[in-house]
Amino acid sequence: MAAEDTWKRTPAGFEGDISGLGLSDIIQLDVVNRFSVCIDVQYEGLQGLIFLRDGEVIHAERGELTGEAAFYEMVSWPGGRFSHKENVATTRRSIQKSCQFLLLEAHRLMDERRESPPVNHARPAAPAAAPAARPSSPAEVLRTLREIPGVVQVVIQGKDGAGVGDEGYEGEIVRGQAQYVAMVGRQLGEKLQAGALHAVVVRGTTRHVLLLVAKSHLVTVLVDGEAQVGAVEGAVRKALARGR
Repeated sequence: MAAEDTWKRTPAGFEGDISGLGLSDIIQLDVVNRFSVCIDVQYEGLQGLIFLRDGEVIHAERGELTGEAAFYEMVSWPGGRFSHKENVATTRRSIQKSCQFLLLEAHRLMDERRESPPVNHARPAAPAAAPAARPSSPAEVLRTLREIPGVVQVVIQGKDGAGVGDEGYEGEIVRGQAQYVAMVGRQLGEKLQAGALHAVVVRGTTRHVLLLVAKSHLVTVLVDGEAQVGAVEGAVRKALARGR
């Protein structure tokens, strides 16, 4: 519950600086005098509230923190300003421990933080990179692609049209078809302002044609008509990525 819902403001009170006098000293003075007050503490844009009733600390809140956690944080602030309201009350009680215990615990936590080694926020050194795998030759990639389930034929050719391996008559036909599809794809890309051609999938009844354009090669894959061309395309791309 927000502080505005739990306590009432009155004009009574005073304001001051917490410079020579620490917040813990102010709280102890209130306890000795058995005051019922609300201490509004502010420090560098931060703000919190500490409530006392008849000289007992009963509630504290600082942002999303309440109770002892909020109290310890405010006591740890090295300075700030406070607004001391004498006739302010709250219905909440989030603190049960004595003021003496709270102050001792707050200073113990501050000592722990001072003694703790500073946290190194620098990024850890990156592990040594593993030696790069020797890139597969086009012929090795060709053999890998042909082993993918659903693949009927694979042709890899350079941008100049020269093929990889001895493809025979059928390879020559596929290479010619691939060049034609690549040409049509580039023309469509220019007319549609879709940019450079990267891939073409032609779905047929008896077989599908998958065309992938790499930096220096054109990969054409004939896929069986009963195979899932999407799954085959994923396997082909994975194999090509390993072979780079």
